[in-house]
Amino acid sequence: MSNTPSLQALYPHLGAAKRDPATLNAALLESVRSKAGESRDANTRFFEDQGAALVAAAQALAGVWRAGGKLFAMGNGGSSCDASHFTVEFLHPITAGRPALPAVNLGADLAMISAVGNDVGFDQIFARQVIAQAASGDGLIGFSTSGASANLIAAFEVAKQRGLVTFGLAGGDGGRMKTCGLVDHCLVVETSSIHRIQECHVTAYHILWDLVHTILSDTRGGLTPGSRA
Repeated sequence: MSNTPSLQALYPHLGAAKRDPATLNAALLESVRSKAGESRDANTRFFEDQGAALVAAAQALAGVWRAGGKLFAMGNGGSSCDASHFTVEFLHPITAGRPALPAVNLGADLAMISAVGNDVGFDQIFARQVIAQAASGDGLIGFSTSGASANLIAAFEVAKQRGLVTFGLAGGDGGRMKTCGLVDHCLVVETSSIHRIQECHVTAYHILWDLVHTILSDTRGGLTPGSRA
């Protein structure tokens, strides 16, 4: 007998009897209220616990750009979308008077990712790019809902060897990202819900973006991204 769960066991709603529309609508509305409340609670706990750590991360990241460095970002799946979102915020700041700052999404080059994944291994897709592009004093940030992504850890290892400042946004208990000793600034959303983790991450990096520009406001006219002091 197969040990594979039946489709019905995995997705019980597929075979369920048709429900009364009013009852279903009431249940859906309650789900909205419940999930919205969970999201608010997760954000409140995270920023109460991690506020000082977020400020410290902003100070360190601002220091990367103040010294003429650049930021690299990475993640898998939905976290890859966060890495992309985070970098474009710095490349194309929408607030008047805030300068564009150099930031690279390491998940953007499909040819590079597929070449390394095919020839070397998926665990090396970010590490190989750090080796090729990054220099001492640059920054590397990784996004992971579990903190356990092997390709992020491999890249952090290379980053520390090369003298980069490292940042991480994780979830759950922080996984290896929290315990590996390779991430200088690691902020962890302590919940098992992937959605709540990602919602906190979005808010966190928008705040981080704002804090960095506030910190750099005294040197706006003198920033020369790409050149090192």
